[in-house]
Amino acid sequence: MTAILDQAAMHWAHIAPLLDEPESEADYDAKVEALDELLDAIGDDEQHSLASLAARLGDVIKAYDETHRPMSDVAGIDVLRYLMREHGVNQSQLPEIGAQSVVSSILSGRRTLNWRQICALSERFGVPTDAFKDR
Repeated sequence: MTAILDQAAMHWAHIAPLLDEPESEADYDAKVEALDELLDAIGDDEQHSLASLAARLGDVIKAYDETHRPMSDVAGIDVLRYLMREHGVNQSQLPEIGAQSVVSSILSGRRTLNWRQICALSERFGVPTDAFKDR
């Protein structure tokens, strides 16, 4: 185990700053840039030797965002309305939800999206299913 600890100690001065909480916007930006570079190097290889470093750095960035840039609560239906506008989709162009009358009922708040609809919309628009859940 000593050899592993010796290697870690030799490189720790270069790695530790990546794992510290950002102290400024510039530090935050540098960490985001480092994560982007890491993800470019790792690609889709979940077994890459730097994958756990990327995951930890992502956690550091996320924690900073949650503390310094909290997201406002957005209703899932508002996310759907936004995605419809951004993609130029009207009520009759959402077969993932159902007939136009069903879409209309959901958009007016008389009905809620079910899990099947949420999954289908998530896949269509390339967003996580959590985007459609009310907060």
